[in-house]
Amino acid sequence: MNKTLLLLLFFLSSTLTFAQTKLDTKKLEEKLKAIQEATKTVGFSVAIVKGDQVIYSKGFGYRDLENKLAADENTLYAIGSSSKAFTVALLGIMEEEKGLKFTDSPKKYLPELEFYNDELNNQVTILDMVSHRTGLPRHDISWYLFPTENKDSLLARVKYQEPFTGIRKQWYYNNFMYLAQGLIAEKLTGKSWEDNIREHFFKPLQMTTSNLSISELQGQPNASKGYQLKEWQTNEVMSYYNIAAISPAGSINSSAKEMANWVRIWLNEGKLGDQQVLPKTYVAKAANPLMLVGEGIADPKFPDQHLNSYGYAWFTSSYKGHYRMEHGGNIDGFSANVALFPSDSLGIVVLSNQNGSALPTLVRNIISDQLLGLTETNWVSHYEKIAEKAKEQQAKSKADQKSSTVPNTKPSHSLAEYTGKYQHPGCGTFRIELENDSLWAQFPREKMFLKHTHYDIFAPYIVKDGKVDTTANAGFNFNFQTNDLGDIASASMKIEPTLDPISFKRTPEEVAVNQETLSSYVGTYVLSGMELKVSIKEEKLMLFVPGQPEYTLLPTKENEFIIKGLTGYKTRFEEKEGTSTLVLIQPNGTFTATKK
Repeated sequence: MNKTLLLLLFFLSSTLTFAQTKLDTKKLEEKLKAIQEATKTVGFSVAIVKGDQVIYSKGFGYRDLENKLAADENTLYAIGSSSKAFTVALLGIMEEEKGLKFTDSPKKYLPELEFYNDELNNQVTILDMVSHRTGLPRHDISWYLFPTENKDSLLARVKYQEPFTGIRKQWYYNNFMYLAQGLIAEKLTGKSWEDNIREHFFKPLQMTTSNLSISELQGQPNASKGYQLKEWQTNEVMSYYNIAAISPAGSINSSAKEMANWVRIWLNEGKLGDQQVLPKTYVAKAANPLMLVGEGIADPKFPDQHLNSYGYAWFTSSYKGHYRMEHGGNIDGFSANVALFPSDSLGIVVLSNQNGSALPTLVRNIISDQLLGLTETNWVSHYEKIAEKAKEQQAKSKADQKSSTVPNTKPSHSLAEYTGKYQHPGCGTFRIELENDSLWAQFPREKMFLKHTHYDIFAPYIVKDGKVDTTANAGFNFNFQTNDLGDIASASMKIEPTLDPISFKRTPEEVAVNQETLSSYVGTYVLSGMELKVSIKEEKLMLFVPGQPEYTLLPTKENEFIIKGLTGYKTRFEEKEGTSTLVLIQPNGTFTATKK
């Protein structure tokens, strides 16, 4: 997500949970429409729960702007990380039914789970994963740009994901730990996370249109499209994002009306009507904070917004003297917020179709002020001031980036020499290709144009519908490094703010070499009296050096090969004045063997 939008959301969420105030529908809707206009949100839906009753639900704007299809209380949106409370709640049920303990090591249920170091392997508990206090940063690029449908293979990447601090020292959001929780529920039940959500929540809560995948969402007649506000002015449709294997962290799609039933059980000791959906003991426990988020008062303008903490997939804090539990959600084209005021028996659901939107937080605050009988903040004015600061910061960031560019520099190698596969075990593999005299990075999910900045540094821009979006900078640079032979060996990217740049190792792409040409290289080559043998096995060129294992030669050019398994070693076949030679290029020098 755009860093400026993240900053904006942080300010808004940190500037802040019944008195028996009557709902003034007319006044409320005037304010909601005003905030919709200020944020330029295409559409959103709201549901308000008091006690065990849904006292208000309505849609505003459009679920489909192009076709002018109105949003209503039953319109479906992606709720993103507001899904997390469902995943932890599954473990709350497992606690009662299967004997799970939140103080258990996750390895008790997932023995295959490996962390980066022994401290994590030996000390992390399920509660640490729930409360984002493992010491791991987000590592979101791993699932966002390198998606997979296989939960187990995605979890295996955790072994290579570096922590930035010790366990329980600092709160830091991490989606992979919610993937792990989903897999724990799968192991305990023998059912997929998706089937568990349907069985334990969707069915008893009568969430009949709610679903867990983009394919299901697209099959619903009242599904919303997602939008992105470009340059603070124009809304453009965003493609749905298939969240794939990271689903336990945020794949639920739902409506305000159906999410209201989820809110109801939290305000009624886990019950919907006469049915006990969540254990009463878990609901009571999950209302408590586990880890402090940030420090003290986040915004001096709102001194009674304090003790910001995180619990069982709920942010907890005091909002103008009222205890509040809430969680937002952001995924491509959609933003959400679900809030509970347990002491006031008040619940609020806000779902919107704007990417990285401030609207759900603002609407929640407007409703809270009115229904809790509080001094009302002018949230439109508040938003406009923060948005103006965000725009200024965005402009300054662009100017700083331009001024830091070193002019009149060029890449150290020809562009073709940057192509190849780049791999990191904690993320995945992408390719860099040369097209139309330009470099392009092809990730499993996105294609990016690499614009040369200076030296060996390139800035990536996202390609949409076959066109480069010059406003969609990926937010990090590609910094290429060479090995001892001077070849491009890796690309590092600053994709985790708390860590050093992460390095992706380069493997040159193999080229097709016909068998006739390969056969011409077969033979015995003499180097200082030692005989090196080149042969063909299974259509691959092989090199045998006495006293060493037989090596596979992988072609990067018609006559040039890298030696598989030996970093920085390559060979080249040359023909000079009727003499065939094998040139061995290694970190300690270049050696030439002559063919017998």
